[in-house]
Amino acid sequence: MLEVRPLGLEGVLEIVPKRHGDARGFFSETWNAARFAEAGIDLAFVQDNHSYSAAAGVLRGLHYQLAPRAQDKLLRVIRGSVLDVAVDIRRSSPTFGKWVALEISAGKGNQILVPKGFAHGFVTLVPDTEVLYKVTDTYSPEHDWSIRFDDPAIGIEWPTVPGGFQLSDKDRKAPLLGQAAVFA
Repeated sequence: MLEVRPLGLEGVLEIVPKRHGDARGFFSETWNAARFAEAGIDLAFVQDNHSYSAAAGVLRGLHYQLAPRAQDKLLRVIRGSVLDVAVDIRRSSPTFGKWVALEISAGKGNQILVPKGFAHGFVTLVPDTEVLYKVTDTYSPEHDWSIRFDDPAIGIEWPTVPGGFQLSDKDRKAPLLGQAAVFA
């Protein structure tokens, strides 16, 4: 059983798998191709990724791959919590440059589906956060792009983090949306 909630941008969904719990803990089926297809999510994932962040305030993104190696992503947190962000980068979309955010946590057990045509990023809200995500194509450096997390044209409302964000060089040097390659 899945709860599927649209998040306001076409194709970006919050997914909450049912948890079966007792005094020992819980069991949850986080991915089942048949059940997801019944809910209208028919994707063939080919790679799983695991990200660990030691501190709160680690910001990863905004990342995406262009066609023909574009990726749908299904992301969940197995320890800690993140604020996850998806930005519409489909130039022909009426919501081009708009964004949505969702807190995802191990405690809630929720997930986010970020479809092709969206840049994706997250910031850790607590130390020792682990994120798992499935993608529908493998990593391709030739198709890999990023956009500045703090682009004023997008205006993402990131949480305030004492000491500021921890960024990779790639994310620090990412272009603004107006200079980045995007989807048609």
